[in-house]
This record gives sequence, C-alpha cells and structure tokens, in this order.
Amino acid sequence: MKRFTNKQEYQNYIIIIGCGRLGANLANTLSEGNGNVLIIDKNKDAFRKLSPSYGGLSIIGDATDIDVMLEAQMNNASAVIAVTNNDNANIMVAQIAREMFHIKRVIARLYDPDREYVYNEFGIDTICPAVLSAKEIDKILSQNILTKDVIKEEEQ
Repeated sequence: MKRFTNKQEYQNYIIIIGCGRLGANLANTLSEGNGNVLIIDKNKDAFRKLSPSYGGLSIIGDATDIDVMLEAQMNNASAVIAVTNNDNANIMVAQIAREMFHIKRVIARLYDPDREYVYNEFGIDTICPAVLSAKEIDKILSQNILTKDVIKEEEQ
C-alpha cells in the first residue's frame, strides 16, 4: 500500500469501510476535495466502482481484522465511516475505531433501525437508509399536499 509521506497528509484522513455503491461514491467525492481517503473492502473487484480520478488509497482486506486496521494506520484517521452491507461488521469496525483507536468521528450505516440505540450508546453516528428514505418521502408528500392546498385556495 502506498503510504502518506508526511503529517500534513494525515489531516482530514478519512477511512471508508466498504466499497459498494455508497462507499465508492463517498470515496470519489471525498477524494476530490480532500485526497486523504483510504477505502477498504474484502473484494478486490469492488474497487472497480471507484472513479478513474479517485485520488485516495485502497486496501483489499477484512476491516474487522486488527492487522488490516493497523495497515490502514487507523490511529491517524480523523474519521472512520463504515458502510458495508453488514450491520454487524459496521458496528464492530465502528466500535473498535472508537474504543481502541480513539477516533472521535465515527459514522456507520445500518439497515436495521432497531439497532440504532446500540450505536448511539458507543457514541457512533448512524445513517439508516430506511429511516432517511421514509423521512424524505414524508417530506415530499407533505410538500405536495401543501402545494395542492395552496393551489386549491388560489383557484377559489
């Protein structure tokens, strides 16, 4: 793995766990503005989702393995974002990042909204697609209903 060569490169050093659609898009976006991004995935083919202009680093490996975390120099990270498709892996990585490596900014995606309390107990911020989607749909419906009500009032 290519390594950062000076301390300045570790400023805003972000580690992303999982190179699926979300992880790859996140890595591409963050590397454009920052460049100090490392993404980890068990599947080497997953890295094909990264843009040709991706300017960060990558590691093929299991992020729940402490040796992979050490190779990623997690102790230097300013943030760890776990976005695999496995809630258990995400919470495990997030908890280790928080407790062992003392990472202050830890974010984990979870699919089961009932598990959110577990993450919150460890001070881990969560993103739950099901909850976010439901809130966004509710917001859109509310806006449409309000818009239709306003139009009806104007027509009268």
